Amino acid sequence: QQRGRKYNLFLKRRLRIDKRHQSKDSIFFRDGVRRIDFVLSYVEDLNKEWEKKLERRKEFERNLQKAGLELETEDKKESEDGKIYFVKIHAPWEVLITYAEVLNIKVPIKENDIPSMVENPLDCVLFPLRLPEKVMHPDPDYFTAPFSKDKQELYLINDESTFFSPSMRNRIVNYILTRCPYGTEEGKKKFGIKRLLNNGTYTAAYPLHDCQYWKKATDPNCDSERYTLYMEWARFLRFYKEQPLDLIRKYYGEKIGIYFAWLGFYTEMLFLAAVVGLICFLYGLFTMDENMSSKEICDPAIGGEIIMCPLCDRECEYWRLNTTCESSQYSHLFDNVATLFFAIFMGIWVTLFLEFWKRRQARLKYQWDLVDFEEEQQQLQLRPEYEAKCTQKKRNPVTQEMEPYLPLTSQAVRFCISGATVLFWVSLIIASMIAVIVYRLAVYAAFASLMENTQTLQPISGLLTPQLATSVTASCLNFVIIMILNFFYERIAIWITDMEIPRTHMEYENRLTMKMFLFQFVNYYSSCFYVAFFKGKFVGYPGAYTYMFNRWRNEECDPAGCLIELTTQLTIVMAGKQIWGNIQEAIVPWICNWWGRRKARNNPENLYSRWEQDHDLQSFGALGLFYEYLEMVIQFGFITLFVASFPLAPLLALMNNILEIRVDSWKLTTQYRRPVAAKAHSIGVWQEILNGMAILSVVTNAFIVAFTSDMIPRLVYYYAYSEDEDSPMSGYINNSLSVFLISDFPKRHEPKENPENFVICRYRDYRYPPDHERKYLHSMQFWHILAAKLAFIIIMEHVVFIVKFFVAWMIPDVPSDVKAKIKREKYLTQKILHEYELEKLKERLQCQGDKQATEKEFIATEGRMELSRAM
Repeated sequence: QQRGRKYNLFLKRRLRIDKRHQSKDSIFFRDGVRRIDFVLSYVEDLNKEWEKKLERRKEFERNLQKAGLELETEDKKESEDGKIYFVKIHAPWEVLITYAEVLNIKVPIKENDIPSMVENPLDCVLFPLRLPEKVMHPDPDYFTAPFSKDKQELYLINDESTFFSPSMRNRIVNYILTRCPYGTEEGKKKFGIKRLLNNGTYTAAYPLHDCQYWKKATDPNCDSERYTLYMEWARFLRFYKEQPLDLIRKYYGEKIGIYFAWLGFYTEMLFLAAVVGLICFLYGLFTMDENMSSKEICDPAIGGEIIMCPLCDRECEYWRLNTTCESSQYSHLFDNVATLFFAIFMGIWVTLFLEFWKRRQARLKYQWDLVDFEEEQQQLQLRPEYEAKCTQKKRNPVTQEMEPYLPLTSQAVRFCISGATVLFWVSLIIASMIAVIVYRLAVYAAFASLMENTQTLQPISGLLTPQLATSVTASCLNFVIIMILNFFYERIAIWITDMEIPRTHMEYENRLTMKMFLFQFVNYYSSCFYVAFFKGKFVGYPGAYTYMFNRWRNEECDPAGCLIELTTQLTIVMAGKQIWGNIQEAIVPWICNWWGRRKARNNPENLYSRWEQDHDLQSFGALGLFYEYLEMVIQFGFITLFVASFPLAPLLALMNNILEIRVDSWKLTTQYRRPVAAKAHSIGVWQEILNGMAILSVVTNAFIVAFTSDMIPRLVYYYAYSEDEDSPMSGYINNSLSVFLISDFPKRHEPKENPENFVICRYRDYRYPPDHERKYLHSMQFWHILAAKLAFIIIMEHVVFIVKFFVAWMIPDVPSDVKAKIKREKYLTQKILHEYELEKLKERLQCQGDKQATEKEFIATEGRMELSRAM
């Protein structure tokens, strides 16, 4: 019996192999002629809703056929696991030209004869970075015009089967799928593939890749663009090569193409920032031994003799300043004169980046034929969900047609709920940050006691101070909390935005973008803002310390400054986010796909069809690109908002982005189903967010240099309080520490032990000594330094903003040669169209009897041509 079952299984497989003459990579119907433009899949689960789903599918597929689409179903017996049905969809010529006109798709009318740009003199130098011309520019450049069914002979239609590219075809089919009705339920008209996917009627809907990524298709009619993208773009060994943006745009659509163009340009610009940041870091490294402050701290005769006040109540002991020798030396790496230069440089760099990106974007708009593209053509169409949920209708004042709308009262209620939810979650982020601050305050005494009493930690006690141990553990804890909260925020933001029922796709994306960015901004940056602007600023002084919740004493900065702690915080959060992001983006999809395909690999290859292979891949999702942008914009914030504390941040970002481009391209090409092509002529609302962060970065870096760095106090001492002309910075450490009389300690805060019977201790502040008539009040030097800090902030902000606005004014958003080409192409396109119309009018003049009316129309058309030429 067992042999009989095996023989029957063999015959079944043999029959399937004989039945399917096509290659397993075939992207055509069984006739080998009609191209598969989209695939739907479903499983017959015999539960209580089985009949309802069956009716929905029948009605939906019937309506698709009424819309002109052609369907071909693969029975579950033909699938690899014997469970999944596949519905293959083909859009015939009549459907394509009808919806090409509806979607205002531009198609070629004549090959572009405008001379190309002047040869770049650096081409010979950049030759190793270039890709083959066929890869970079897979299609010739054409003059284009919106498609019209009435003017088909005007367009360059050599072959109807290849005139519309696969990405155009799947975009048209997706447009039909999202608007096709499938019945009436609960008195409401139901439509759209998205709802059918949500309720489980279909399990997946996707366009096909054109071949396997590791080898070309055997079908000569297939371009094998996926294989080309993998070989020339998606492999890490090609990291130094330019990106084939035109091929990316052709295969995935303009929306994904513009993302990779922006990411590539951002990475190119990071190279300059990374080089300057590395030079500033090396300056700090080479001048470390010349730093007078760390020399005095490390000197046993100076730092060794300075007794510092305890850093916590009761449990902490008095300590000598030279125990922070190593941390003060490392602090100089990031807190030096180069810090000021780099902060100003990055303020100008971010302006150059944004302005040059506008120019690059304008050039891409011209090259990709998006100059006249209006968002209304795609993004401003009503969302199917909006049409389904809004039962009330009103007349559109522009089109004079009845369309659904959401009443003002309903909008107000939904916005109130949305605003309250956002406020609650932002408050939760702040509460989690306060919890981490409480952790820092609570464990500091434990770390101090542990390190003083544990002999095994003595060899590293100079480097691993209680402050550093607290900062590192708190940063790691904060990163874990950030990751946990992110998991919830993503779902909450999507739920809130869905509840608001945005009217259009663009409105939906913009609202979701602002909510997610607000959440991420507060989540990722709040801890950095605390360390930069609050830690060590509201400490008080010995005998009158400031307490959080009247219990935990506020943290003090290390005598070497708070900047090193900000650097630690920034490094852990930024590096941790990038490592975790790459694990999520690359390893998780790979494991899921490997697990899903493990059985299929044991079957004969020609039983594992192209639609089955793509079905087993991960879905890129409607928000796939949104998360990519969000990740990069958060990184942009790290390297701009806090870059004064960590000049190596751009270098870390550059290394990450070189990997990010190849990881994103690899997963898109190999691990994900082919996304539906979509148009976009810019990065959208992200441009405004980047502009806002660029302005905020000038303010934050000015405050970091003024209040977190020790730059200003050192300059004030150098010019106003130094007494040694030969070594102006000598004596700075002693000058920056105030004196406290130990006998003035309140009993409940006094340290338990004072074995060496110290009389005085020092603390970091500028206050009068105990023998002064204004003892423990701020000294005049404190007010001088405060005035210098405020003056520095005002001067730096004004200088950088003036330079920023001047640079922005000097650099036009659209290059002059692109402007000229746009005008030239518009003129030539209009000329071609008008000449076509004149030819048609001449034919009518010869055929029709009413010559007078036709001659008037002929004269009017000629006049329109003359006006166009003049303009």
